Amino acid sequence: MISDRPACATAPATAERPVVWPGRSHLRPDRVLKIGGLTPFSATDYPGHLSAVIFVQGCPWRCHYCHNPHLQPRTRHSPLSWPDLRDWLERRRGLLDAVVFCGGEPLMDPMLPEAVLEAKAMGFKIALHSGGSYPAPLRKILPYLDWIGLDIKTGFDDYADITCIPKSGDPVRDSLTHMLQSGVSYECRTTIHPDLHNDAGILALARQLAAYGVQHYALQRFRPDGCDNDALKATMYAGTFPSSDTLAEIACLFPDFVVR
Repeated sequence: MISDRPACATAPATAERPVVWPGRSHLRPDRVLKIGGLTPFSATDYPGHLSAVIFVQGCPWRCHYCHNPHLQPRTRHSPLSWPDLRDWLERRRGLLDAVVFCGGEPLMDPMLPEAVLEAKAMGFKIALHSGGSYPAPLRKILPYLDWIGLDIKTGFDDYADITCIPKSGDPVRDSLTHMLQSGVSYECRTTIHPDLHNDAGILALARQLAAYGVQHYALQRFRPDGCDNDALKATMYAGTFPSSDTLAEIACLFPDFVVR
């Protein structure tokens, strides 16, 4: 699908890890959520809700357009402590509507379920941003989520062109199915760049998602913030992409469709 695409960085294997669902007792000091950052207030990461956004370390993929490459590794020590952040959230009761867990890939962290349960117990709604690389942990955590933003990178058979990992689209199919069957509110979204996508591919992906039963879909234009790929930043404004005809066809496929 893509010629002369950027070289892939080295990335770990995507073998799925079992989710760990510890008890609701105190966390062991050596088993805490690895947090790479915090946005204290956001009105955009969970539509219609004022949220705190927690960035979890670790991602199994190395997407060319990643805007949080510093979160890809899981470091030995977290820049932020979950117990401290949990106390901070306690003081934000009544001021915030929700907590958003994103990354990186938050489902990569075996302690995510514990953090979700604790935030939920404080009365916050819980949102998750995920690439869908870990369908089994997603399935187990779905009953505790109020909203999911699921990133669909490209056509499932072409995922390696974006993630640099062979067959990385396979678990995303399963995650999409689990999410749609759960009844949890969601948005599927695809970040697009003219060097990594074309009109035909975007339209084919939209038709595929519509066939799965997706109702809420967004196309997100690549933004350079945080991305360390200079080649993509240099060509992000090449031509009119996608075409107005392509966008019109996609809009007919979904009850709810936006372009950002």
